[in-house]
Amino acid sequence: MDFADQVKAYARIEDVVGEVVRLKRSGAQRFMGLCPFHNEKKPSFTVHVPLQLYKCFSCGEGGDVFKFVMKTQNVTFPEALKVLAERYGIPMPKRSAYADEDAKKRGALLTMHELAQENFRASLQGPAGETARAYLTKRGLAPDTIVEFGLGYSDRSGRALLRLFEQRNFSVSQMVESGLVGQRDDGSLYDTFRHRVMFPIHNEAGKLVAFGGRALDADDPRKYLNSRGTDIYQKSHVLYNLNRAKDAIRKEDRVILVEGYMDVIGVSAAGFGAVVAPCGTSFTTDQARALKRHTNRIFMNFDPDAAGWKAAEKYIGMLLEEGMQPRIVELDGGLDPDEYCHDRGAAGYQGRLEGAKGYFYWLADRAKTTHDVRTSEGVVAVLRALLPAVQQITDPLERSAIADDLAAYVGVERGMVLDSFRKSAASRGGKLPERQRPALRADERIVLQSLFLDAEHAGEILGELASIDNLGPIPTRRIFQAIFAQRNSGEDGAALSFEQVQARLEEADRELLDEAVIREDSSASLEEVMAAVASLRRTETEDQRKQMKLRIKELERGGKWRDALQVTAELQELERRARAGR
Repeated sequence: MDFADQVKAYARIEDVVGEVVRLKRSGAQRFMGLCPFHNEKKPSFTVHVPLQLYKCFSCGEGGDVFKFVMKTQNVTFPEALKVLAERYGIPMPKRSAYADEDAKKRGALLTMHELAQENFRASLQGPAGETARAYLTKRGLAPDTIVEFGLGYSDRSGRALLRLFEQRNFSVSQMVESGLVGQRDDGSLYDTFRHRVMFPIHNEAGKLVAFGGRALDADDPRKYLNSRGTDIYQKSHVLYNLNRAKDAIRKEDRVILVEGYMDVIGVSAAGFGAVVAPCGTSFTTDQARALKRHTNRIFMNFDPDAAGWKAAEKYIGMLLEEGMQPRIVELDGGLDPDEYCHDRGAAGYQGRLEGAKGYFYWLADRAKTTHDVRTSEGVVAVLRALLPAVQQITDPLERSAIADDLAAYVGVERGMVLDSFRKSAASRGGKLPERQRPALRADERIVLQSLFLDAEHAGEILGELASIDNLGPIPTRRIFQAIFAQRNSGEDGAALSFEQVQARLEEADRELLDEAVIREDSSASLEEVMAAVASLRRTETEDQRKQMKLRIKELERGGKWRDALQVTAELQELERRARAGR
């Protein structure tokens, strides 16, 4: 067995996909969820267990477990193979057949980050880390928390990593590309991070890909220094702590979004594991979509200052556009989330979460602080302030419910709110068009499902199909031709391979095959399958009858009466056999 096939045999696609997409069983053989590759509210993403394939019937993305890992983790095939092999404890072969230059480059970057992490952690515990340890103690971090989050310290020398990487024979280009080493104009090298508390950043799969560094010198102009983008790290895609938080997010069906690394650690240490933060940059659409794969409910808990309020207002529209349900957590006392958890404890923070406002109440409150709703002008101003967020609401029922709530909250007639909302909603656009479903007959679907999912009877079914001379009239004729071609070629031995058949088809026919086999469960008995084959045979007869009648008319128009009589006799014999069930 090929090594990739060996890994594929262990890597159950429903488990691998289930770590990224919230799947719900839909029948005996399928799971469904929201597609991770585009924004949708109604699930059209299907995982087919017997075939070990995924398919979105809205955007068209589909493939096997390797392709899913490649797409969701932005890696090459050799890297996806390595990821799955490591997950299932399968040793990689000692040869280069499953390696390429990109994979080797990314592998070197990952190794360098792991080495840096070891160095930072050791430095934190050593004599040079005394100032960093004092800072973490002052912030109230317990030793177990420091270990759990892998915190470390980059020393003052500016050459610790440089020496380490040189000893491991990394090239200058590799060191610079990692972002952990900088290069001056004169060509000299230095450590990017110096005299900082180090926060390791992992991607969703748990790979260490970057660092954030908190300055320990009060006069340092850059309080936080974050890794720049590399081949293994794009800060707009990665969320700090999502690799640890995703299980808790799914279990609680909510995520807490805070601003910084220390906020994440403080909230998590207080017992709220479903917490994440952007990595030193603004919250992005890609990050919102990463969260949506795990939950629609997002609790934004930013610092209680003008910048935090402005960020919350900015992100509400983005989250609504992605079909998420944002709420705003407000903390009293001017405390940030980390400080609040230390000062008020887990119970106090839980109370703040339970009292989180729906986004429209929060926006309305913000608008009411600057507009007098006792006047008609003030009411109009409040509604105008809310319209940008309302524009993002795609569900008419949700818009109607919000109109009722806001009318009561602001103190105006419901019709006034609805009229404003209708005008706003009319300007929305950009929704992904629904993919047109191919037209398939029931007999085609039954036969195709059975061929790929009923290995015991596939040979018998193929034998019956082989007796049909012409499948030309049916939409799936090229699929059946590809099936016979793959069977006759001996590919994959005696087995009928779904993927091998797909490889022989053009895109339109691949869509038909997916529609026939993956979209719905197969539950037909052998008797029902043979009845479907008989139906296909009748289609052949009907097509032959139609062609003969056209031929007869053509011959009669040309005065070829003898030939017309001959074809008429053949038509009568065909109809006699059809009546006899032959």
